Amino acid sequence: MSAQSTAARQSRPGEHVYNAAQDLLGRNLAAGRGGKIAYIDDGGRYTYDDLARRVDRCANALTGLGLQREQRVLLALLDTIDFPAAFLGAIKAGIIPVAANTLLTTADYEYMLHDSRAIALLVSEALLPTIAPLLGKLPDLKHVIVSGQDVHGNTLLSDLLAKSADQFEAVPTCADEACFWLYSSGSTGAPKGTVHVHTSLDATAELYGKPILGIVESDVVFSAAKLFFAYGLGNGLTFPLAVGATTILMAERPTPAAVFKRLREHKPTIFYAVPTLYAAMLASPDLPRPEEMNLRRCTSAGEALPEGLGKRWSAHFGADILDGIGSTEMLHIFLSNRPDEVRYGTTGKPVAGYDIKLTDEAGNPTPAGEIGDLWIGGPSAAKEYWNQRDKTRATFQGWWTRSGDKYSVDADGYYVYAGRSDDMLKVGGIYVSPVEVESALITHPAVLEAGVVGHDDEAKLAKPKAFVVLQSGFTPSPALAEELQAHVKAKLALYKYPRWIEFINELPKTATGKIQRFKLRGR
Repeated sequence: MSAQSTAARQSRPGEHVYNAAQDLLGRNLAAGRGGKIAYIDDGGRYTYDDLARRVDRCANALTGLGLQREQRVLLALLDTIDFPAAFLGAIKAGIIPVAANTLLTTADYEYMLHDSRAIALLVSEALLPTIAPLLGKLPDLKHVIVSGQDVHGNTLLSDLLAKSADQFEAVPTCADEACFWLYSSGSTGAPKGTVHVHTSLDATAELYGKPILGIVESDVVFSAAKLFFAYGLGNGLTFPLAVGATTILMAERPTPAAVFKRLREHKPTIFYAVPTLYAAMLASPDLPRPEEMNLRRCTSAGEALPEGLGKRWSAHFGADILDGIGSTEMLHIFLSNRPDEVRYGTTGKPVAGYDIKLTDEAGNPTPAGEIGDLWIGGPSAAKEYWNQRDKTRATFQGWWTRSGDKYSVDADGYYVYAGRSDDMLKVGGIYVSPVEVESALITHPAVLEAGVVGHDDEAKLAKPKAFVVLQSGFTPSPALAEELQAHVKAKLALYKYPRWIEFINELPKTATGKIQRFKLRGR
């Protein structure tokens, strides 16, 4: 923990008092950064003093509506200044913000509002048409607050803030008390409310943000991954606030054109994205020239970064991508490549402060080079899944958290992603990683993206099947399919090549960029 975090705590019998919002904001004001720009969104620029006042106004607004400590408020907010203000304002008041994906369906929001029993909903005006059918149907939901210009029959956030005082004394929450929730992405089923405690945020900043990412006060950061995503929350809130950096926020979806606009206008020094976006940016005819940028560091998470993709980005921009893996359950990255030690095609090495182990199906350690189940131990692990006792017990086992990922580790200690445990194939009794086959496919110049799943042959034996999205200018054909199969055979062991190749226009993905391979099975 940081010196600021330690100083922010007070001891009392049986309790350690620590409020994450008070710490992240207070350290910047104490350091004299009140006049420094904290956030730049599509509507304006906000200093640390501005942010602190907005946070306190949000805390007063929520408590003024009658929300009490440990009650939930669902945030369905686009990336504007209202997200950090509401998120931190709720935390400062001891109220629990539940960050929701902004690309969900009406049924998804109904599930989350019902599951969380949220008393209040803060929603961006653009998302109201999706949520409107639910209003008045949820017995726990008492208040709907709109971030935008038009009240639409609800309460306008700007009106609430204007009427609220800009000073609020932080609730003396416990260090191990529930602080905020994130819902898992639901790549393999219904999302789970993942409960994090107050110290989780600072743990990720101290273990990854400062020593691995190397973020400092002078940085300007831009995350294409949104704040509702665990990866984006660290990128655009925890890490910059931990050191007093400046963050660029973008409300619209991260298309290459939208991202290029921010990279050119604001010239961030740190850029965070996911492999899908890096691939789309490199394929764009409007790809910026290196001299238009000011990038010193980039990161990737969400899915494994293919080796060829990372090398092409580095060759063009002269800035390496630090590929890593985190999870909703661990909050941020626990395995990562390091600056000047990047080995593309791997997820790097364990982040100091986290313990990593690989086990076989019986729970025994796997030998070097063999694929095993990845377990993580670390201080940022979630407390539980809300109201899901069996899944909590299966995932959180003492110090250890079961990731659900398959990995191997090479002789130099670099970890290599093999895929999700439920995505793995066994061909002839031998594990085949879909990620390995996908990575081989995308090194062919015709392939933009690929998804690999198991498919039964005539003998009902599983073999790899590939779904391929082609680069612009290439046309699907049996000849091209055969060419791609030969390409994989030349790169991997023969049994790993895809027996079938189907060309599709788009791969199914979660909002955080993960391929939903379960949707490809059976096609």
